[in-house]
Amino acid sequence: MKLYNFSLFTFHFSLVCCVLLISCGQPPPPKNPPIQVNLYSVKTEDVTYYDKYPGNTVALSQVDLRPEVQGYITTMDFTEGSHVKKGQKLYEIDQRLFQEAYDQAKANLDVAKGNQVQAQQDADRYEYLNKTDAIAKQTYDHAIITLENAKNSVKAAEEAMKIAATNLAYSVISAPFDGTIGISQVRLGNMVTVGSTVLNTVSTDDPMGVDILISEKQLQHFEELKNATQQIMDSLFTMILPNNSIYPYMGKISIIDRAVDAQTGTIRVRVAFPNPDFSLKPGLSCVLRVHNQDIAPQLVVPSKAVVELMGEYFVYVAKDTVARNPDDSTKTHPVLLAIQKKVQLGQTIPPDVIIKNGVKEGTRIVVDGVQSLHTGSEISVGQKPDATRGAQNKKDSSKNKGH
Repeated sequence: MKLYNFSLFTFHFSLVCCVLLISCGQPPPPKNPPIQVNLYSVKTEDVTYYDKYPGNTVALSQVDLRPEVQGYITTMDFTEGSHVKKGQKLYEIDQRLFQEAYDQAKANLDVAKGNQVQAQQDADRYEYLNKTDAIAKQTYDHAIITLENAKNSVKAAEEAMKIAATNLAYSVISAPFDGTIGISQVRLGNMVTVGSTVLNTVSTDDPMGVDILISEKQLQHFEELKNATQQIMDSLFTMILPNNSIYPYMGKISIIDRAVDAQTGTIRVRVAFPNPDFSLKPGLSCVLRVHNQDIAPQLVVPSKAVVELMGEYFVYVAKDTVARNPDDSTKTHPVLLAIQKKVQLGQTIPPDVIIKNGVKEGTRIVVDGVQSLHTGSEISVGQKPDATRGAQNKKDSSKNKGH
């Protein structure tokens, strides 16, 4: 019991000492020093940039060559992978049976024509005799019917000859248009069947198309580009090849698809590029660049000044304010605070980015030290705002234009 009283006395004594220390005016813990940062004054600048879309090259026209008659391949009159002209002979199927059928149809036509001549002569003769009642009426009627049958036989023979001539013509497969022919799927001596055998593929090669997908929000803009009578910029549509080189020719919109895909909200756009040296092949992966036509100055800031939080973008704006002196509450001193500001980003032009809205020209933003900040943090300027950045950005944007 005595031990308990002693412990209780010790506790009360410690508590009283703490109260006395606080009441004696022990100074509070030191305040965190301002975070040292660098600031940048937002300016409007003339910039050049491209909107980029992944795409694939496609032939504007492409057709699979299939036989219309059955037989064995006897001739291949082309070089695989080469450029062919419209009407150029490519394949020949064994023509002997088709030639014989044509010759037979021609002979049958000659016979039918001879029978028609004989029937015409008999009808003319019997018609004269019929007028003088020198021949039986039945004989005259039979002569007229025989003449009509002879005429119909000629028509049937002519149609049979057309079919034979068509089959004979189908035994030769020619190029349907100017283009590039691929690797043959059949060889000499192979049997080909109507409707199932693919001989080869021919596709147009000049111009060459590039297909891209755009969102439905961009459709109106591309309609305006298609219907424009005069392009503001010569390099409105350019292309980056798989080796990262720039294709030397400029393109123009050829087709905008008929409908938006309801599932993806995208629509296909085809841009045609000249291909005089046939260097572009269908199926090539590329990047289509659409030149920015907004020639008004843009607000450009360093990309490192932008912070992303849950899909939204922010910058820290430097705000001048005042605070009371801790030693004398009647006096104040200037303080610089970092305030978080939401912004909408535009095109990225490494190492910078365009700001669509959220800040104005002349606004000071933090470019270095943003990782240590939160809204309301006290900051101090380590260096003066970069006054030469505008000139540097113009230089960088001109380099970007070339690439």
